[in-house]
Amino acid sequence: MASIEDIRKERIQKLELLKKAGMECYPSLVKRTHTTKEALDAFSDLVAQEKEITVVGRIRSFREHGGSAFFHIEDGSGKLQAYLRKNRVGEESFSLFLEAMDVGDFVQLRGILFNTQKGEKTIEVSNYSILAKSLLPLPDKWHGLQDVEERYRKRYLDLLFNEEAKQKFRVKSIAMRAVREFLDQEGFFEVETPVLQNIYGGADAEPFTTRINAFDMDMYLRISLELPLKRLMVGGFEKVYEMGRVFRNEGVDRQHSPDFTMLEFYWAYADYKDMMKLTERLISRVVEQTHGSYKVFYGGKEIDFTPPWPRVEYSELFRKYANITIEEMDKDALLAKAKTVGAEADETFSKGKLVDAIYKKVIRPYLWEPQFVIHHPSEMFPLAKARQENPAQAETVQLLVGGGWELVKAYSEQNDPLAQRKAFEEQESLFRKGLGDAQRMDEDFLEALEYGMPPTAGFGMGIDRLTTLLTDSHSLREVTLFPTMKPKS
Repeated sequence: MASIEDIRKERIQKLELLKKAGMECYPSLVKRTHTTKEALDAFSDLVAQEKEITVVGRIRSFREHGGSAFFHIEDGSGKLQAYLRKNRVGEESFSLFLEAMDVGDFVQLRGILFNTQKGEKTIEVSNYSILAKSLLPLPDKWHGLQDVEERYRKRYLDLLFNEEAKQKFRVKSIAMRAVREFLDQEGFFEVETPVLQNIYGGADAEPFTTRINAFDMDMYLRISLELPLKRLMVGGFEKVYEMGRVFRNEGVDRQHSPDFTMLEFYWAYADYKDMMKLTERLISRVVEQTHGSYKVFYGGKEIDFTPPWPRVEYSELFRKYANITIEEMDKDALLAKAKTVGAEADETFSKGKLVDAIYKKVIRPYLWEPQFVIHHPSEMFPLAKARQENPAQAETVQLLVGGGWELVKAYSEQNDPLAQRKAFEEQESLFRKGLGDAQRMDEDFLEALEYGMPPTAGFGMGIDRLTTLLTDSHSLREVTLFPTMKPKS
């Protein structure tokens, strides 16, 4: 069997043959009159008119029959069979096609449509030209890309041979468009905020560090959209949203990626209870537009997104699933419990982080139907308001679904600058003790708050996580076109 390098050398020789025949093998100008779908949709009329059309696409299959050949071309809209015969295009042109063209090449075909004896709609080629010569062979009917890691590394080949993969990204596009349409209709204003930041914040995550040479200073890739958007609330906007990439230098698993698409929006004069109602309407709208109903299948189970969804107390989940009362436990007791259940935790963990580790290990995997988990310990949400009824708890909500996917995080935003400063100071102390994903002190944001921010509710959702659920995918990498991968060893 010929090696890839042997095939490449042979194709370069074929490229030279085409050039010697006077063909421009990588032209800029394309003269397409119909996509393959348009040609097939108008097939009867075009046949009746005996109208010559021009189509373009990649050769996907080829078979020769003496003085003729059948092959299929594919463009972004579909496939069309083509018929090439020596008597029609001439012996020299026919021979050149057989000698120099390969599966994978892009071609332009002019001709008339007809039905074969087997009833397949076909274009009989009267003239052809090459648009791009492929120098490497496509995998043979997908057998060459069975390895999942290779599919992610060479996503362009994955999309060529795997219609299911391509459909996942269609669903993602529909979902993103549905989100924007919903928020626009609700009066939200779309904005863009900086990716490069002097100080990172808005989430419990470690950042990527970069450098701007013009200013001779280190900067960070944003880990969240939150703090710049809340500055806009100070500036007089009442409803803002942003959908953009964020970057977190943390562990990678099926639910976490170094970079992902985040949606965040902020709503003045609203609280976390208002946000739950809006979230129900938003998510159910997206599910309906991508699936035609409120029901999706994920992991072999049906999930019904028909609103309203239950509101479940965070502390109650610990009593139900872990048989503990977190309000009555100190840090040492929580650390012991975390180790007992096999959660990853150590002495550097804060009390809130220990609670979260236990929650992720023994509670979250059992939460399948959409439900709002509310009123987390205030320590876990330094940017959220504490409840007036119980200051140890925050006005927070997380939407859990699908066996532990945290889809949405929302809360009543802290707009008391003195309380926010105190929370930042506590987080900064944890950072100095070794908690790398603690929130950092942001003096510029605190100054903005001191000018006054109205009561505000905030919302954050990973678009990639939503798409993973909507497409019954196993991990974020399946719905990321070009996921970050370790280099091959």
